Amino acid sequence: MIDLEIPKKFRPLVAQANQVATEVFRPISRKYDLAEHEYPKELDMLASLIDGMNEGSDIGGAGATGVRRDESDKGEGNRNGSNLATVLGVIELCWGDVGLLLSMPRQGLGNSAIASVATEEQLERYGGKWAAMAITEPEAGSDSASIRTTAELDGDEYVLNGEKIYVTSGERADLVVVWASLDRSQGRAAIKSFIVERSNPGLKLDRLEHKLGIRASDTAAFILEDCRVPKEALLGSPDIDVKQGFGGAMQTFDNTRPLVAAMAIGVARASLDETRLRLAEAGIEIDYTRPALAQPAAAARFLAMESDYEAARLLTLHAAWMADNSRPNSLQASMAKAKAGRTAVDVTLGCVELCGSVGYGESELLEKWSRDAKILDIFEGTQQIQLLIVARQLLGKSSAELR
Repeated sequence: MIDLEIPKKFRPLVAQANQVATEVFRPISRKYDLAEHEYPKELDMLASLIDGMNEGSDIGGAGATGVRRDESDKGEGNRNGSNLATVLGVIELCWGDVGLLLSMPRQGLGNSAIASVATEEQLERYGGKWAAMAITEPEAGSDSASIRTTAELDGDEYVLNGEKIYVTSGERADLVVVWASLDRSQGRAAIKSFIVERSNPGLKLDRLEHKLGIRASDTAAFILEDCRVPKEALLGSPDIDVKQGFGGAMQTFDNTRPLVAAMAIGVARASLDETRLRLAEAGIEIDYTRPALAQPAAAARFLAMESDYEAARLLTLHAAWMADNSRPNSLQASMAKAKAGRTAVDVTLGCVELCGSVGYGESELLEKWSRDAKILDIFEGTQQIQLLIVARQLLGKSSAELR
């Protein structure tokens, strides 16, 4: 039977991540929210420490480097591995600051893509580098299958052409994992991901976005113009398997969606923790022994938000646990992302309302958390797309049958 309490072996990791969030992230959170596009230099030493944690442990550090499924993990046992460890670490770090987590060197979502499908040779070649992920295009947002960026084989190289927008950590990363189509006439099955060096002259930075939230993290737009990469830069198999369809590319999302859900959970918990203190200062105590309707309206609202938070947290831990035990988790990953993304937005805005002028002002971080939360309901698949994926799987419908 699955037990979703924090496993004993992960408690030191959770404590370390919480210490980083408290002592490193929180003190500089407002500074880099105001200084958009300025690189947080304080993170360089932190990244070195996390590298040391990764080297000294088989469960990984507290960052968002991503996870890798190992076929040898299959069995009857109940395994808590790197997926759950990473999710627990991300929750704590995002209790501190989401934008700063996304700004940490070598902790990008592109690293998750590489960890998901790279060969051993690719892992050795690109290990230790910071990887961003470029999926979204002006004409292809939520529908990743509509990607127009092309990749044509020319001798021993692929030539990439297209445009990518909303690339998290795109300017600062060492690598960019670019999604492109080998043959647009073959539809979803032809979409592959390619590792592109950030220094590649064919990968041209177009602009940096000014954003509502996560301002500490840079968000870039790129133009790919005759961008040449070696054949070995293609992640996974170069074969177009129509029967498999989009499955190979979508495996990345099965790993990264629980990570984004974990980010949302961390932000929601930060808001709840702060609001609980503010309500107590106002003389409103949360009584868990009495029905919500028998308590003040503010307490009842808080309890409702907290229950949503707990549901999102358990869904996310479940999705990570399934990955650790080599169980297909596409449905659970989308359920966790949908629930956690919506919950983070609802909870952070609700906490701003409950705290009144304190919630709206810049003296505290509540208003910042409400701005940061919105992107967590959008990137890695919007709320609407997640619900569509869940509906297709529950009803046994294909993407053509249920759009």
